[in-house]
Amino acid sequence: MNIADRIQQLRKARGISQEELAEQVGVSRQAVSKWESGQSCPELDKVVLLSDYFGVTTDYLLKGVEPLPEQPTLEKPNALIFTVGGTAFNFMGLVTAIGFWLVDGTELSLSLGFILMAAGCAIFAMGQVIGSNTRSAARWFWLVNVWPLALMPISCVFNALDGTLGGFWWQLSPIPELGNSYVTYALCWLFYGAACAVADCWIWKKLPRE
Repeated sequence: MNIADRIQQLRKARGISQEELAEQVGVSRQAVSKWESGQSCPELDKVVLLSDYFGVTTDYLLKGVEPLPEQPTLEKPNALIFTVGGTAFNFMGLVTAIGFWLVDGTELSLSLGFILMAAGCAIFAMGQVIGSNTRSAARWFWLVNVWPLALMPISCVFNALDGTLGGFWWQLSPIPELGNSYVTYALCWLFYGAACAVADCWIWKKLPRE
């Protein structure tokens, strides 16, 4: 099928005469007749007018190339879902670590806690890669998760320093241990709360919103 056949086919599908088509594109009926019989070809500006009128591409008129169908776009999942899932894993990690520590008092509790927290952060990161609404999701993730994520590292550092400076045997644990005095113990919790609160203020102000 050539351009003459395509013009004729489109005109007949529209249910109009050669004269009516001629009026639409601003030429004579004889010109349309010559196009459809292959005696002449429409000029480029007329090809554009024909494509607009029939609702086809110029490539289709000139070459018979059909446009590729539009591929459906998959809607991205909301990254907030991953934020909630990651947050759940992080709190689960903290609770698991503390629970195992209170039961058996071994450093295995830390390993279990950090593994679950690593999984939680990985879930959050996945949402940032494949999800939508990522900036808001990141903002809320860090506002909440700075608390569970900071406790175990701060506790480990405190227990190590308190034990070393106090000259007694110490062990890494997911929560601060009462060592030298109630004062240093209270200071550790105060530092933890202040550090997380300051971090939250910074996150609230600095991380972009949607």
